[in-house]
Amino acid sequence: MEQVQLLIDAKAALGEGPCWDPVSGRLYWVDILGKRLHIYDPRSQTDRVIQLDQEVGAVVPRAQGGVVLALRRGFYALNLDNESLEAIAEPEPDKPNNRFNDGKCDAKGRFWAGTMDMQEKPGAGKLYRLDPDGTVHTMIDGVTTSNGLVWSPDRQTMYYIDSPTKQVVAYDYNEESGQIFGKRTVVTLSEGEGVPDGMTIDEEGMLWVAQWDGHKVSRWDPATGERLSYIELPAARVSSCTFGGDQWDELYITTARVGHDEAFLQRYPYAGGVFRVKPGVRGLPTQSYGG
Repeated sequence: MEQVQLLIDAKAALGEGPCWDPVSGRLYWVDILGKRLHIYDPRSQTDRVIQLDQEVGAVVPRAQGGVVLALRRGFYALNLDNESLEAIAEPEPDKPNNRFNDGKCDAKGRFWAGTMDMQEKPGAGKLYRLDPDGTVHTMIDGVTTSNGLVWSPDRQTMYYIDSPTKQVVAYDYNEESGQIFGKRTVVTLSEGEGVPDGMTIDEEGMLWVAQWDGHKVSRWDPATGERLSYIELPAARVSSCTFGGDQWDELYITTARVGHDEAFLQRYPYAGGVFRVKPGVRGLPTQSYGG
């Protein structure tokens, strides 16, 4: 494996949600607390910033163009040409202290994203599924910090993280109906490893889990619960990761600065940066929202 490269010295408060758009060949990522969408173009090595008016937890490409965002209040479509927002659905109008966090699309073009209380009140969040027709379904209730989710290469299993549990759980997944059932634990982080945050999966079906307060991204075998390898980062709060590049062989990793004092940031000046590494395995293509 090659050395980890600092791609963008962004100093993001809470870098999150990296997502490779295969159509444009660009990396989308967000700074949740900075309320910013970032669009990194590796050809020009430029990082475009779109300032938003609410916290942004996740971004996904949209099949008809532009992107869909999971903002604090709900799902919105964003026109990348004129930067205009259009509300699609706001599932929690009665929970002003909640915001959306991580999210991803499945192969049928449904956007799954979860919520959490801004003070991380236990059980205050839910995982939702936004279908291409604009309808919203509650899929998991009683979530504290809804985070990473991915589907297995055969699309029979969905993996999901509620961070304070320190676990990755698996559900049997019915691709046609979008239903999940049969919850079980497949990975557990031990003490001192931080908590699991964002997640991606490679073509061999192994999970890549960002470890918040763990300084690393680890590769896990969900069949055995065993850690196979890990990538150390010069930042403690490693928040998420995604595969990208023309061959899907580059791993992009986001990190955060939030909660660190000045002394810590002097030791880890690249906290809040976006990193890239070629881990020697390929990921699966990003799925777009179908609506």
